Amino acid sequence: MRTGELAGQVGVNVETLRYYERRGLLDKPPRTAGGYRDYPTSALELLRFVKRAQELGFSLDEVEELLDLDAGGPVGCDAARALAEHRREDLAARIRDLQRMHDSLAALIATCDLPRADRSCLLLEALGPEAER
Repeated sequence: MRTGELAGQVGVNVETLRYYERRGLLDKPPRTAGGYRDYPTSALELLRFVKRAQELGFSLDEVEELLDLDAGGPVGCDAARALAEHRREDLAARIRDLQRMHDSLAALIATCDLPRADRSCLLLEALGPEAER
């Protein structure tokens, strides 16, 4: 499939595809007799994986590591294990941070039900002029 068609199916622009090619994330496709890029179906699957991983918060560097692991990873099992353990630790830290954010927002929302005189918004107080002192 041609560049524009692939980009449209994945929901990225053409420059993103070219960037992924320069970065080595996406193999350069063969060209048609007319000089157009002719991407295989596997490129669509790869790009959908990349976009989904980004939606989950992975950077492109991390996506490359995931793809490397999927392709067999580093030569030694110890290296693959260390990479996977590091990734798992990063995810656990993100989950803890997200849980703290969730809890803080829940507490903030709960104050909205209080009478106006009893309310205090910690977020607004933290951002307000008093916080600069």
